[in-house]
Amino acid sequence: MTAKDTFFKANTTLNVGGKLLDLSTPIVMGVLNITPDSFFKGSRTQTEDEIIIQAKKMLDEGADILDLGAYSSRPDADDISMEEEENRLLPALKAITSNFKDAVISVDTFRASIAEKAIKNGANMINDISGGSLDDKMFETVGRLKAPYILMHLKGTPQTMRSLSQYDDMVQEISYYFSEKIAALKKAGVHDIILDPGFGFAKNIDQNYELLNKLAEFKIFELPILAGLSRKSMVWKTLKISPDEALNGTSVLNTIALLNGASILRVHDVKEAKEAINLVKLLKN
Repeated sequence: MTAKDTFFKANTTLNVGGKLLDLSTPIVMGVLNITPDSFFKGSRTQTEDEIIIQAKKMLDEGADILDLGAYSSRPDADDISMEEEENRLLPALKAITSNFKDAVISVDTFRASIAEKAIKNGANMINDISGGSLDDKMFETVGRLKAPYILMHLKGTPQTMRSLSQYDDMVQEISYYFSEKIAALKKAGVHDIILDPGFGFAKNIDQNYELLNKLAEFKIFELPILAGLSRKSMVWKTLKISPDEALNGTSVLNTIALLNGASILRVHDVKEAKEAINLVKLLKN
């Protein structure tokens, strides 16, 4: 097998609302946080005008997917009610769908009822940090709605995960988690599944780097792999800087993720991620 073969998986597609999204070349998911407390203040959008401006910027820079989240999942974030999450999310979702009719929109939620309302209001896919563990109706809901699903690895909740980073063999444990969840998703009728190993979620900094180094091991599932490394503490704490200064480090880690098989980069900075993809593609070709 050549290096080129290990970088791109040929003819990989997602069925997004009846349209095929091509992943044979890696794509970019831009992060839009409808929250007041996400760890990177540059990703926070509060007003409808701010949301539209940021969405347009990301789409103009080449974002293939917009990931809209109204529940902050940073460590120790406040747990908000379902009503508050919905009240933040739905107006933002409607603003984006009315202004950018062709945009592919992912909604970052672990609540099945929010997921259902999001899909019915124009979202295309669900990004669940909990892998269905925080709402036992999630898999059935996504299967019934025929929506693509991002399956992330997490232990505990955003409020407890920091204390749950003990593993005998982290990659093996995550692989077992994925195998069980994939089987349950397929049984529920979910056919378009993306794997996210959950950088920063119940993993310390050293474990995050081990995970990045071994990312290619998850290719055994023959599913797209999402890497969410953007401006995370594994960058800025390691370099002794702030999240605001972590773009360069993010680009370095995104490049490593691409070399190790990532199909989707989830980022705050779309232009730089697209540049990384183009350069690595040229290298491998």
